[in-house]
Amino acid sequence: MVTNASSTMLEISEAEVELTAIRAQGAGGQNVNKVSSAIHLRFDISASSLPQDVQQRLLAHSDSRITRDGVLVIKAQQHRTQEMNRLDALLRLHELVNSVALPPKLRRATRPSYGSKQRLRVAKSQRSQIKTLRSRVVE
Repeated sequence: MVTNASSTMLEISEAEVELTAIRAQGAGGQNVNKVSSAIHLRFDISASSLPQDVQQRLLAHSDSRITRDGVLVIKAQQHRTQEMNRLDALLRLHELVNSVALPPKLRRATRPSYGSKQRLRVAKSQRSQIKTLRSRVVE
């Protein structure tokens, strides 16, 4: 379940997420070649039950974990246990979906006010005057 700031809830079904246990990379001691503690999470964005606009924003998101086919792949191997890595992968999935759940704010074009333009002109002329006074006196 994903929650965002506007209190709308986005749910990701367990059936939409494919979790695979794999062997973790790096140092690991005695069990490194025996225990599959890392988790590969695969989430097909276009086949999910997420709203269409959220799917579009997620597919447009420039993230190297999203393949050309629109599948999000997260590898979790930070923890020693498979269950902790599974929770970590699901949490990272929810965070990514949550980051695009709200549409971005539209930018409104604004103009500087007449007064601010005037103040800028006065400040520039004062600065120019200071710099001219610093220059060498020609006789």
